[in-house]
Amino acid sequence: MAALFNLFDFSQKVNYKTEILAGLTVAMTMIPESLSFAILAGFSPLTGLYAAFIMGLVTAVLGGRPGMVSGGAGATVVVLIALMQSHGLEYVFAAVLLAGLLQILVGVFKLGKFIKLVPQPVMYGFVNGLAVIIFMSQLQQFRMPGTGSWLSGTTLYVMLSLVLLTVLIVIFFPKITKAVPASLVAIAVVFAIVAGFGIDTKTVKDIASISGGFPPFHLPEVPFNLEMLKVIFPYALVMAGVGLIESLLTLNVVDEITGTRGRGNKECVAQGSANVLNGLFTGMGGCAMIAQTFVNLSAGSRARLSGIVAALTILLIILFGAPVIEKVPMAALVGVMVMVSIGTFEWISLRIINKMPKSDIIVGVLVAAITVWLHNLALAVLIGVVISALVFAWESAKRIRARKYLDENGAKHYEIYGPLFFGSVTRFTEKFDVQADPGEVIIDFKESRVVDMSAIDALNKLTEKYRSAGKKLHLLHLSPDCRQLLKNAADVIEVNVLEDPAYSVVGNE
Repeated sequence: MAALFNLFDFSQKVNYKTEILAGLTVAMTMIPESLSFAILAGFSPLTGLYAAFIMGLVTAVLGGRPGMVSGGAGATVVVLIALMQSHGLEYVFAAVLLAGLLQILVGVFKLGKFIKLVPQPVMYGFVNGLAVIIFMSQLQQFRMPGTGSWLSGTTLYVMLSLVLLTVLIVIFFPKITKAVPASLVAIAVVFAIVAGFGIDTKTVKDIASISGGFPPFHLPEVPFNLEMLKVIFPYALVMAGVGLIESLLTLNVVDEITGTRGRGNKECVAQGSANVLNGLFTGMGGCAMIAQTFVNLSAGSRARLSGIVAALTILLIILFGAPVIEKVPMAALVGVMVMVSIGTFEWISLRIINKMPKSDIIVGVLVAAITVWLHNLALAVLIGVVISALVFAWESAKRIRARKYLDENGAKHYEIYGPLFFGSVTRFTEKFDVQADPGEVIIDFKESRVVDMSAIDALNKLTEKYRSAGKKLHLLHLSPDCRQLLKNAADVIEVNVLEDPAYSVVGNE
């Protein structure tokens, strides 16, 4: 239990000043984003802020990755828009609760490890596409509140000047001192300038009011029957998948940045627990937020405390601090997020692009394009993984080869090299000349491996061909399960007990 509730990471040295300041900075950047996503989906603004508080607090305490920030993310909210429009907010809360339960099951059954199957080019595409989305989403802040028309004239120039000032402070303030996060300093300076000179510019209040009470307990008012489950299950399943993919990918990115290793399955349980509470306390649910995670890391956080501070700060703002925070200029937050997008982009992917295989380049660009175009991170990653797997299968299929020779007794040997699986069975079969081969043939799999049921089927067909031709065939170095699955193997397999491999065929595990 002590390890579970190790809020302050006593196992490592924690810079409390850095963690607290980082948490305050994260809270400032989470508020407008959570409000925007809630309004976009047709929820009340407080639904988004409650999600930011609940997700942030639970995952900071229970999550598998110190330094990672979760909140009311757009990736999961977008999934629920159609449900909101067709069945209303109560069904949304029920779907969020069910999604949380599904995520907990993924963690309990330790399925989070499958995120390791995501190749590096897909990671590059995911992160780069997300960086572009973060940057492009800031352009919406250059529209007039209410009308949606673009800012122009003096209003536009003031907004641009304040954004530029924020960017410059974020860039150059660390050269003076790193004792205080540059992002927090930039927000404070721009806030002071706007307030001191009475500058008329867009503020947080122009998005929505953020004043409210503590998240209320609220059991979703839906009929608890099979019909209701049929309605919410598809949304809950997609939301759970999207949330876990984004969270586990973010965890991997943080692992690379910090040089440490997070716990994916623990993070799945934490994300699921947070979403269950969202469904019970009127939150819109969410997942890891990579932009805010980068804000947190760039501010120097490496522990859980910053996430806890950010979540509690959001709650205190809802309860008491709304009048002040609503006056924060949006230009300051836009400037911070622009710098986050620049920091998020994997610039190394551009420097090494001429050294990467063409297939990897195509996968990375495609994942980034889908991420930007559809704003669907889960679909982008899934397509990238599928394409990478197909490319790998194609390349592996070309590697199978056979060394052929006749021994002193006139028997023909085929020494197989490379994996035998669904992609290589055609090339494997083409290497044999049943009619021209002598009466005794030996196929040696010592340097090969029978991978799946397609390979077993190919061996069955090959043994039948040699049987029909009246020729004696020996299959050496097959695993025990391969021998059992071969229907025609009774009198053709010669077993070398000392050297037979112990692996299992994938389709038979």
